[in-house]
Amino acid sequence: MPTSTRPAPTGERMPFIDALKAVGSQLIVLHHLAFYGPMSDWTHQLAPGLVGWFSQHARMAVQIFLVVAGFLAARSLAPGGRLRTERPLALLWQRFLRVSLPLMAALLLAMVCTEIARYWMTHDSLPAPPTLWQFVAHALLIHSLLGVDSLSAGVWYVAIDVQLYALLLGLLWLEQRATRRSGALAPLLVVAVVLASLFHFNRDSHWDNWAIYFFGAYGLGALAFWASRAEAGRSAPAWLAGMVLFTALALALDWRTRIALALGVALTLAWAHRSGWLFTWPRSRVLGYLGRISYGVFLLNFPVALVVNAWFTRYASPDAWVQTLGVCVAWLACNLAGAAFHHGVELQLGRLGRARPIAAPT
Repeated sequence: MPTSTRPAPTGERMPFIDALKAVGSQLIVLHHLAFYGPMSDWTHQLAPGLVGWFSQHARMAVQIFLVVAGFLAARSLAPGGRLRTERPLALLWQRFLRVSLPLMAALLLAMVCTEIARYWMTHDSLPAPPTLWQFVAHALLIHSLLGVDSLSAGVWYVAIDVQLYALLLGLLWLEQRATRRSGALAPLLVVAVVLASLFHFNRDSHWDNWAIYFFGAYGLGALAFWASRAEAGRSAPAWLAGMVLFTALALALDWRTRIALALGVALTLAWAHRSGWLFTWPRSRVLGYLGRISYGVFLLNFPVALVVNAWFTRYASPDAWVQTLGVCVAWLACNLAGAAFHHGVELQLGRLGRARPIAAPT
């Protein structure tokens, strides 16, 4: 494992990761369009196989975001395998602000969209009228833990993302407190928790409101970063082979396609990092832009799709082709709304959660 504490160029754009985010976010949008709302029932008549696949399988794109998030967290927190700050709680607070402030703005918009949709249609995909306690629980990212009904689809992931970041940060802090040596122990702690997740917690859906359930995928992303650094040298193949081995054993015990996908994404990221493609490919402005606005698209796609569903239900012809056109309109509207939210809200609020320069521990 790498032991260098030289900071990584964390501000550099990574087209490869932008492309992964772009693909993942579009799959999530298509999953929601296929799974929620009456328009997809009409589209199912024209393309049952395609709609069925998006409805049941496209949600596994969440694994892309989990692995990428772990990869980027390791890159920013401990590029050499050792935590780069003595103030982990300040970093956690910055992370919370960076994701929760846009979330709260998106939830306010979602509640307005839901009421507009409720005026035009009655459907079981519409959330119940919100309460103040619901909004507070969502703002604190504890609604899933308390069993509070979600105000929008996919919000659970934002809470899990902060939990996962806190868990990785805690493991890195423990390593920092335990030894003053270079960060050789931290990756081993991450491996231990990844094993616990893959072999036990991820096999029990009762844990799916907690970070430990998802840490198998997230931790694979972190390990992929550390193993793929230039400083890893000859040890990189051994670490990557170890990742493949223990993940394969976990899958032999209990096959989970989502974990196999997570391993594939982690290995792909490691290869892209070591080969240099992470920073050079693909040269696509479209994918790059879709990757940058992916969080806004993720937050707003469900309420925007509800409004389009409601309008087409109320005013458009009950014809499969017309309603399928509605699905296409909803997909476009989700991306336009996500882009507007990214520029008008997310970037502005993101300044409040922008990390300050981090001093390496002495």
